[in-house]
Amino acid sequence: MTVLLSTILTLSLLGILAAVVLYFVAQKFKVEEDPRIDEVEKMLPGANCGGCGFAGCRGMADALVKNDDISALFCPVGGGDTMKGIAAYLGKAAPEKEPMVATVRCGGVCDKRPRTNTFDGAKSCAVASSLYVGETACAYGCLGYGDCVAACAFDAIHINPETGIAEVDAEKCTACGACVKACPKKIIELRKKWPKGRAVYVGCVSKDKGAVVMKACKAGCIGCGKCEKVCAFGAITIENNLAYIDSQKCKLCRKCVNECPTGAIKLVGMEPLPKTPKAPAAKAAEGAAVKAETPAAKPAAAAEKQPAAENSAATVKTDSVKEQK
Repeated sequence: MTVLLSTILTLSLLGILAAVVLYFVAQKFKVEEDPRIDEVEKMLPGANCGGCGFAGCRGMADALVKNDDISALFCPVGGGDTMKGIAAYLGKAAPEKEPMVATVRCGGVCDKRPRTNTFDGAKSCAVASSLYVGETACAYGCLGYGDCVAACAFDAIHINPETGIAEVDAEKCTACGACVKACPKKIIELRKKWPKGRAVYVGCVSKDKGAVVMKACKAGCIGCGKCEKVCAFGAITIENNLAYIDSQKCKLCRKCVNECPTGAIKLVGMEPLPKTPKAPAAKAAEGAAVKAETPAAKPAAAAEKQPAAENSAATVKTDSVKEQK
């Protein structure tokens, strides 16, 4: 009994001593945390999507409080209003950024991009892209297995069952960039979000030459350069057989849409410009020129016919004189 009591007492004393030591060590090495971090974290949306570049909203809040210049920090989910509120609370300048939206740059629907095989493996874009080009002849197009859908925490992207291509709901999209990272084909891009859901972009990322593109997909970009020539704002560039429209320079004039021979340039939320008939105008000009020349040509033709008639009459008269002799 005495041994048991002594054991209990010894262990109790050791526990108390360890607690005291740990307390003083914690006080010695404790890190003082700015209480504003908790407040800023509450002001953030709490999505923990990683769109800001940090693992979660806590890391973003910590960076916002500790950095004097927060112009490079932005929460895509909260947007400009959230950042202005946080900046006002911290007494710092709020970063100004235009709203963005995820855009799927692939227009290879089923009737434009026929399937050449069937994939029986795991229904994952990452798995399929690591094994082969996909179920069509296009090595750049959307695989349609939905890795982007699984990555989206806001239910803003879905696979259209009729086309087999991912489609983004612009109203739900927060531009967090999760779908961009999830797509192994790199066909999803964050682009400028225009009012009323308007957009003009090249729905193709294929870098193959025109002949190869047309065999794989009738809606692909062939890099002809017609769109680049008609753009008056320098928003379109051609590189590696592929046209690209800079959403920051584009003015939505829509001239490039009518010039694209394959329909690779997509127009969203707007009607295309009416196509001007060039051929009829040229024919009308030719007809006017012909009419102008016709009155002048008739006297010349009459003048040519008169000498010919006189020569003919003279020849007949000479022949008759010879016969009389």
